[in-house]
Amino acid sequence: MDSVNFFKGYDKVNQNPNQRLTQRPLSTAITVAAIFLFTLVIGLTLAPLMLEPIKEQTDTDSSSVSFDSVGSIRTICNVTWYPESCFRALSSFNASAKTGPEAILNLSLQVAITQISNLSSSLKSLNDLHSQPALKDCVTLLDNALSQLNDSVSAMKVASGKELVLTKEKISDIQTWISAAMTDQETCNDGLEEMGSMVSDKVKSEVQSCKESTSNSLAIVANMQNLLQKFGLTMH
Repeated sequence: MDSVNFFKGYDKVNQNPNQRLTQRPLSTAITVAAIFLFTLVIGLTLAPLMLEPIKEQTDTDSSSVSFDSVGSIRTICNVTWYPESCFRALSSFNASAKTGPEAILNLSLQVAITQISNLSSSLKSLNDLHSQPALKDCVTLLDNALSQLNDSVSAMKVASGKELVLTKEKISDIQTWISAAMTDQETCNDGLEEMGSMVSDKVKSEVQSCKESTSNSLAIVANMQNLLQKFGLTMH
């Protein structure tokens, strides 16, 4: 009897491990499935948030070469020696919504022409103009500079006088003319240095401002090929 009970007990002992072995794989599979589902839900939730900065960066990059007038002026002025004065001067113009390098070069030349023309007129109104050879020379030099810059503006225009068109030949000519205008202003400034008076100090300050504007135009035309490429344009 005891032996029978012994074997019955043995049977019970053998059954429990089998049941546990059957239950463990099932519970493990459920756990793995739950973790996978949770991970999938989290991934789908975070994916749009992770992609949004990429989209914003792409939009920003594309706008950097767009024809927005303020952005265009800033980009083009950055190639000059005086980017801040360039940006301030050109931003004062009512530029069109689509402004490319050629149009901005034209604006830059107009700024220089206006400044030089105003300075030349101021010098001509001075009472001691004829008694000061340096001032008289400056008037002549500034008028020569004006002629060179006006030639540059005229060279950019086609027969209609409205459309601005640049070719490699025109760019070469414009660089030569603007460089000559720079030389005229530097020569004027040298004469004022020798003059050494309060009048000459004031004029030198105005000449320096004119030189900066002219220098900006020279830098823009010198970098025209690269600027056109940056804006997705080609030379005519």
